[in-house]
Amino acid sequence: MGSGIAQIAASAGHEVVLYDTRQEALTRSSDHLTKILNRLVEKGRMTAQESTAIQDRHVYAESLNGLADCGLIIEAIVEDLDIKRSLFQELEKLVSVDTILATNTSSLSIASIAAACEHPERVIGLHFFNPAPLMKLVEIIPALQTDAALPSTLHQLMITWGKFPVLAKDTPGFIVNRIARPFYSESIRLLEEGLGTKEEIDAALKEIGGFRMGPFELMDFIGHDVNYAVTESVWSACYYEPRYQPSFTQRRLVDAGWLGRKSGRGFYDYRPEADASTVKVEAPDSEKMRRLCERVVVMLINEAADALYYQVASRDDIDQAMTLGVNYPKGLLRWADEWGIATCESRLDRLFNSYHDPRYRCSPLLRSLAQNGERFYPEENI
Repeated sequence: MGSGIAQIAASAGHEVVLYDTRQEALTRSSDHLTKILNRLVEKGRMTAQESTAIQDRHVYAESLNGLADCGLIIEAIVEDLDIKRSLFQELEKLVSVDTILATNTSSLSIASIAAACEHPERVIGLHFFNPAPLMKLVEIIPALQTDAALPSTLHQLMITWGKFPVLAKDTPGFIVNRIARPFYSESIRLLEEGLGTKEEIDAALKEIGGFRMGPFELMDFIGHDVNYAVTESVWSACYYEPRYQPSFTQRRLVDAGWLGRKSGRGFYDYRPEADASTVKVEAPDSEKMRRLCERVVVMLINEAADALYYQVASRDDIDQAMTLGVNYPKGLLRWADEWGIATCESRLDRLFNSYHDPRYRCSPLLRSLAQNGERFYPEENI
């Protein structure tokens, strides 16, 4: 991730300094950059001169002292709060008082990281998505302590980097990792209840929902160690909110070392000897597929509505974040308008009445809109 962010900044004309405690990581970063740029030159997407200029803007520091003159530092290390706080304390000893300190954390508290610093007002969250050079979205997350002018400064900078910045409140998971939880958790719940196979659920979300990857394919692609850790982090940080509760099914995959594509096995088997035909769905039941898709999507819509209700982000930023950050086929709030707010409310109420599980409680905002016959996008024709 750090290498990708550096590539973006260098492509925008900035000199970048990369540092890692492991020399092999820097060597790997340099080699990977060369391969990527050579490929872009071969495809005619940049000239050899442009490629050389981008490489020349990369400096690989041998120690943390090499960052002393930087005006913006973006930390992209392990997702461990204590380690991040320690790093920021070290950085403050080296850099000028004007240096902006940003963290690329996907779910940790920005306020807690900032609290470790003598000048917390210059600390902010700047969350890129993987792969950083390709994904347009960047979440900007100010902490309670962040200088009020800093989000706007970084917003403008990200635009010059060719990114689409959105502003998020400093809450667990921010926008994308909070709202996306049901895509995984509700799909696993459907599997655990025997309402569909992993192949059927994946096919339903792709063929009917229009998602690029099914939830089980995507979890295998992300890695279950990473995906489970984010779910557990959001769940615990939200005081064990039932909507974010992790799954034993996924935990057992992590325990077994079946982490997905990178380990050869996850929900699916990627080993060379595996029968590729096992991932196909034979003669799917269209009505069943529709029900599977609708249950996952209505949970996503409910989560997006709750994020708006609790002012995690604006309406437009929520929908843009989900389309640009995780490639959803459309914004979830706009999707709710297309289905009808009352329809979403009814589907959620049926689930709640059937299970009596608080994870299915309807968002107060959804219910209010349904009762008043209103929409998320009243200015648009459906």
